[in-house]
Amino acid sequence: MAEVTMVVNGKSVTRSVSGNTLMTEFLREELRLTGTHVGCDTSQCGACVIHVNGEAVKSCTMFAAEANGAEVSTIEDQANADGSLNAIQQAFQDHHGLQCGFCTPGMVMSATALLKENPKPTEAEVRDYLEGNICRCTGYHNIVKAIMAASGQDVTAVAAE
Repeated sequence: MAEVTMVVNGKSVTRSVSGNTLMTEFLREELRLTGTHVGCDTSQCGACVIHVNGEAVKSCTMFAAEANGAEVSTIEDQANADGSLNAIQQAFQDHHGLQCGFCTPGMVMSATALLKENPKPTEAEVRDYLEGNICRCTGYHNIVKAIMAASGQDVTAVAAE
């Protein structure tokens, strides 16, 4: 067992964890932050994307002990301070960028990282960035539209694929 301390969604937490505890398990079971979804446990689907020290990370590929001393942000921390949806979340709602919702937390977290890195991505850049996120429902078209809209760009020209 190792003691880990990190800041999760602005709050300092300290827990004892075994060396093989994945971040997904730590967040969901230890901290009860269940918005981070477990989809594949093999780093292929992106449902578990979180931010660690400002970088998008698939939490199923990271041990909790690796986040010792880190700042971690999950989907639960993405809303505005008043509880309203942030621009990306609102764009997903407005442009129907979700259906079953299982991939949505990872998509929103990935979109947030993309727009931080590239505030005005092209449609091709959005599609390329989302390559590590799998959605089995939407066909990605409306997800791409939502991200483009959240970046303040015109979405009428977004191509259906």
